Amino acid sequence: QVQLVESGGGLVQPGGSLRLSCAASRSIFSITAMGWYRQAPGKQRELVAAFTSGGSTNVADSVKGRFTISSDNAKNTVYLQMNSLKPEDTAVYYCNAWGVRGYWGQGTQVTVSS
Repeated sequence: QVQLVESGGGLVQPGGSLRLSCAASRSIFSITAMGWYRQAPGKQRELVAAFTSGGSTNVADSVKGRFTISSDNAKNTVYLQMNSLKPEDTAVYYCNAWGVRGYWGQGTQVTVSS
């Protein structure tokens, strides 16, 4: 079991950057899959970027080259660095552990607008 708390969302202009943080209540070293999803109004929740059980990274085509997932095991925290943000990146961003049937954070709103 794990509790996940996201932070770092907000309002940013197109082309800007944000860094989201996901703090876990326990060590993330043994969490085999952990990452970020997002859900825009009227759309299904979709994968943004995640560390997979095989040790690799899965990144959505729509954010490749702009978003980077990273982690700090000492701080039990996973990050999502988002650069060159676009209005279509507007969504609630959720941290996830152990896949879609696992655990979720409460979400943090990211709004990209001029």
